[in-house]
Amino acid sequence: MCYSAMIQADYQKFVRHHGAIMSLEDFARNVWAAPDRARKRRRPKAMEDWLRLSDEPRAQQIWGEILRQRAERELELQEELFKQKRRLADAERALLTKTTKKAEEDRRISTDKIGKLKIDLDDLQRVEPKVRDARFFPGNYAPVIVIEDGRRVVKPMRYQCRLPGWTEAVERKYPRTYNARRDSLGKAWRELFGVRHGIIVLTSFYENVEKHNLEHRDLAAGEESQNVVLEFRPEPVHDMLVACLWNASPEGDEELLSFAVITDEPTPEIAAAGHDRAIIELSARNIDAWLTPEHRTHVELGEILDERPEVAYQHKVAAAA
Repeated sequence: MCYSAMIQADYQKFVRHHGAIMSLEDFARNVWAAPDRARKRRRPKAMEDWLRLSDEPRAQQIWGEILRQRAERELELQEELFKQKRRLADAERALLTKTTKKAEEDRRISTDKIGKLKIDLDDLQRVEPKVRDARFFPGNYAPVIVIEDGRRVVKPMRYQCRLPGWTEAVERKYPRTYNARRDSLGKAWRELFGVRHGIIVLTSFYENVEKHNLEHRDLAAGEESQNVVLEFRPEPVHDMLVACLWNASPEGDEELLSFAVITDEPTPEIAAAGHDRAIIELSARNIDAWLTPEHRTHVELGEILDERPEVAYQHKVAAAA
């Protein structure tokens, strides 16, 4: 599974290296969603900054709406920060007279939440980029390259694919459709494989592994399994062109764009790190062939997925998100 990943954050590099332009109207629809849906649409800060840095008048209009939404979000965060500071103060007063489990838990939880809220508030105002700005998780939106009217276009899509015919209720029963297993492409994914192909450009990806698997040992008697998040980066360093499937689904009077990353059996070094799946990185020369699957057989598409760059994925324990 691809637990989360880092997008290529530099838009000018994105355009220069991959020849794709933003579909500003799709970005506009993504940002100007109905209020109840807009709150659910989380995007990497780096992707929003593409609009801030653009000279296009339409991009600046969209950026203005993002700023308005950020101002609303800031008020919500300030209210929650006040609430947690009051909770912390109450817990500390209680602990001056008597040590209780509840007061200790309230102090611990409120302290953790205050720290996270301060980071979130700083992110809303901060202009200088940080590494975490490029990271996205399942349920977040990320930039996916597709072919539209004969050229490469970048569209914001949710990282969790809603399959054809599914409703939101059906989707809730299958929460892991952010990954499409290669051995299921002709089955569960048959309506999208060979029909709607995309590419996402990543600089690294993250996976959950069990600590004892990473350490190549069995669990000791009475030992509980512990989770570790690993960050994988390609060696040699380069932008990874990762194969995706995507869909456009009706959502009320709007359209939901969503995608899944295709995964395969792990490479030797990923398996050695304790994980059982791997992204499929495409050869640069096959980008357009992958993005135009019409009239190609599944055998031909399989050959495209098989032709991958010579790369090793080095890992390290990831810093906190």
